[in-house]
Amino acid sequence: MQKDKNNWYTSWFDTPYYHILYKERDETEAAYFMNRLMQFLKLTKGSEILDLACGKGRHAQYLNTLGYDVTGVDLSSESIAFAKQFENETLRFKEHDMCLPFPKKFDAVVNLFTSFGYFEKEEDNLRTIKAIKEEIKPNGFGVIDFLNVEFVKQHIVPSEIKVVDGISFHINRKIEDGYIIKGIKFSHNNNDFLFEERVKAISLEDFQTYFDKAGITLKHCFGDYNLQSYSKNTSERLILIFSI
Repeated sequence: MQKDKNNWYTSWFDTPYYHILYKERDETEAAYFMNRLMQFLKLTKGSEILDLACGKGRHAQYLNTLGYDVTGVDLSSESIAFAKQFENETLRFKEHDMCLPFPKKFDAVVNLFTSFGYFEKEEDNLRTIKAIKEEIKPNGFGVIDFLNVEFVKQHIVPSEIKVVDGISFHINRKIEDGYIIKGIKFSHNNNDFLFEERVKAISLEDFQTYFDKAGITLKHCFGDYNLQSYSKNTSERLILIFSI
């Protein structure tokens, strides 16, 4: 996969409106999840972590405050340019395509808050899993935090209006052709905008197929940020912890 402005995630993530719409994401919940996850993995201070698809780097920054050596990578040049202002000796950010192995190995590679399944080509999902495998040290871990497709199917909200910073975002959701699709329409400064998010509806069984093909072992499967056991029908999240 090469960077392409026609990809929805490239054009949408590089706009300021993406960050406006999602500015109210729960930082307390995110910090709690990072603390629980690091405690579960038993990573010692100074361990090296790769934050894959890090966006503007908020989770990489938090992991760094916990004492870890963190590298954040993302395809969005604008997000990485923003994140670089927070760099220090143990925190760095680079523009990188997650389908390709990063030229370094880590104690843990984390892909957080549904930052997977964006690709138009099915083979890019498997390529990404294989790339993650190449990035994990022996005895290291990979973590993918994804949505639970079955829960989404049962609780999808077809439409809503969300007002943030005076902008009315008209949001429509549907599941079509194996993708969870969110249409986002709004006007700002006398201009009309329409963006779309498309996330492949990847089930636990689908991930297991990817892992089998990549030669990866699934170790644990959790259903929420408290790391409670996964339930296909009731869990909001699908959190996978695996090793090589």
